[in-house]
Amino acid sequence: MSKGRITREHILKTAFDLASKDGLDSLTIGQLAKASGMSKSGLFAHFNSKENLQIAVLEYTGEYFAHRVIQPARLSEPENIEKKLRLLLQNWLDWNQSFQGSCMFLDAWKDGCESNDPVQQALVKMTRRWLDYLCRQVEKAKQNGELKRDLDNWQFVYRLYGVYLSSHLFRSLSLETAEHQRFWLGIDELLHEWRV
Repeated sequence: MSKGRITREHILKTAFDLASKDGLDSLTIGQLAKASGMSKSGLFAHFNSKENLQIAVLEYTGEYFAHRVIQPARLSEPENIEKKLRLLLQNWLDWNQSFQGSCMFLDAWKDGCESNDPVQQALVKMTRRWLDYLCRQVEKAKQNGELKRDLDNWQFVYRLYGVYLSSHLFRSLSLETAEHQRFWLGIDELLHEWRV
């Protein structure tokens, strides 16, 4: 790996840690310069603007998410799609709990934001990539005869994401256990309803 690549990796890892703790909106080139031990002008040469820095951090986070959440479920080669989905969901929960603050994707999302905001466009793109991946798993489960053939894939993903978001909120209010009992009960109910 080249020196420039190593430097950029260090910068993005430091920026990721800062944004995970304080939120993506609070991430600035000045704050990152202090945390990374680099000059503002050096960082500006890498990113040119706060917006470009935030987009780079989101892209880095998307790669890290795939490495931590999706890849382990793929490599484990579970015997069926339901087990793969459960592994993905466990990895997703672990991902969210691994930050000093909370999930950067959830914290950075702005409802009703201008559609031409490049940071929000990058966030939408990465969130959609994850939802599409979940939708493909549901389709595979239908093709394998694990889930009902007339199941609406997107409705399943919609409800699954709703359980995840509810668990995230309840956990922040101390209404969810450390083992995510409400989350797993919601997933069990969802699968029971649509399992063949």
